[in-house]
Amino acid sequence: MLQVLACGAVVFPGLFFAFRKILPCVFKHWSDADVVLVSERLVSSIHAVMATTVGVIVVSSCRESVINDRHWLATYFIIWYGVPYMTYDIFAMYLSHYHRFHVKGHESYKRHSLRTVNCFVHREFLLVLHHIALLTILLPVTLFLRRDQGDFFVGCLFLTELSTPFVSLGKILIQLGLQECWLHKANGGMVLLTFFLFRIALFPYMYWMYGRHYGIPLYSVPFHLSLSTNLGNTCILAPQVYWFVLLCRKGWRLYRRGCAPPDSSPAPAVTDNAKED
Repeated sequence: MLQVLACGAVVFPGLFFAFRKILPCVFKHWSDADVVLVSERLVSSIHAVMATTVGVIVVSSCRESVINDRHWLATYFIIWYGVPYMTYDIFAMYLSHYHRFHVKGHESYKRHSLRTVNCFVHREFLLVLHHIALLTILLPVTLFLRRDQGDFFVGCLFLTELSTPFVSLGKILIQLGLQECWLHKANGGMVLLTFFLFRIALFPYMYWMYGRHYGIPLYSVPFHLSLSTNLGNTCILAPQVYWFVLLCRKGWRLYRRGCAPPDSSPAPAVTDNAKED
C-alpha cells in the first residue's frame, strides 16, 4: 500500500493539485495561469531533484565497471517515477498552455476541446515529441533491450535533470517580479552552466567512459557502438543543443541590455521558454 502511495502516478499529480490549492491562498492576486505555471514548475523541480539524486547514487555505485555494474534504482526509478512523471508532465504543460490563453480571453480557449489540444501540440511540438519519444523509445530500450547492462549510463541520463530547478526558479522569480534582482542574474548563469555541462557535455563524457572501459580512444567509440545507439543519443542531444542556443541568445541579449543606458527597456529573462523533461 505504501509503495502504491509513493508511486509517481500519485505523487506528482497530488503535488500539482496541492500547489494549485495552496498558492492562491498565498498569492491572492495571481490568475489561474500564474498558479498553474508555478505549480508545474515546482513539481518539475521536485522531480528533477529526485532524478538527480538517483543519478548521483547510480553513477557513483557503477563507476568500477560502467557496463556490468548494477544498481536497482536505475530500473526502479524509471518504472515508478520516470514514466508517471513524463505522462503527468504532458498533461500539466497542456493545462499551463490552456490557462495562459484562457486568461487572455482567446475565443478558442473558453473551454477545453480538441482544438485547444491541437494548438498546444502545434506550439509545443518539440517538447511534446521529446516526452513521447522518451516514453515510447527510451523506456523500452532502458527496461528490455539493454540486457541488464549500462546502469552507469542510465544514471548519467538522470543527471540531465540538474538544470531543471534553475530553469524553474528563473520562471518563478519572474512571476514574483524579481527579474531585476541579483538572484535572477546569478540563476541565469547557473542555467547556462548546468545546461551545458549536464545536457550537452555529458554525452561526450559518456562516450569517453565507454571508451575507457574497452580501452579505445574517444573518436573510435561511435564506430564501436551500434547505429541505433548513436542515432538514439543524437536524437536526445539534438533538442538539448537547440534549447541551449536559445538560452545563449537570451543571455547575450541580457548582457547587451545590461550595458545599455539606464533608460533602455528591461532585460529579458535568461530562462528557457520551453520546459525540458
